[in-house]
This record gives sequence, C-alpha cells and structure tokens, in this order.
Amino acid sequence: MIRSNKIRKSARGEQCTLQIVGVCNGDPETVVFCHLPDESHGMGLKANDVCGCYGCSACHDALDRRVRCDELEANRYWYLFTAIKRTLVRLIELGVLKVA
Repeated sequence: MIRSNKIRKSARGEQCTLQIVGVCNGDPETVVFCHLPDESHGMGLKANDVCGCYGCSACHDALDRRVRCDELEANRYWYLFTAIKRTLVRLIELGVLKVA
C-alpha cells in the first residue's frame, strides 16, 4: 500500500478537482483527499494514496454514494480520470510529487 501524509494533507485549502456539475460547492475549506476505487481497495481498505483526488464535501458525498448523483453516475469514468489528472498536476506544482 502506498500511504503519504504529504499527499493527503496537500488537499487542505485546495480547489475541488472532481468539480461535479450541479454538485460541487466550490468551497476550498471543505476539500479533503478522496480515495478513488482501484484494485488495492476493498471492504475496510482505502485505495493507494496515488489513486485519489481533491474533493469538496458535496463531491465527496456523491463519489462515495452517500447522496444520489445522476450526473456522476452517467459520466463516472470521465470525472474520475479528469480528477486524477488535475490532482496529479497540482501535486507536481506543489512539489509533493516529483517527475524525474
């Protein structure tokens, strides 16, 4: 498992990278690092920290299916891919991840 406090803490005060249309609250104060589904997760296990994104409280609720979100369900893979891409770019900009 890949765990990184720097990655998880980097979400504080950042913009939501999920940005689900009609859901995103746009409030950086509610943004946390959201783990996305991958082969490393399971019942009671979170995905690796490299498989995640920044999500506001509203987008995080939709992602984890705590609230129904037809927009996310209809376009789930686009939102997940785009959020990972945006987050990786931001992590590199912040110097949390380095590309050799």
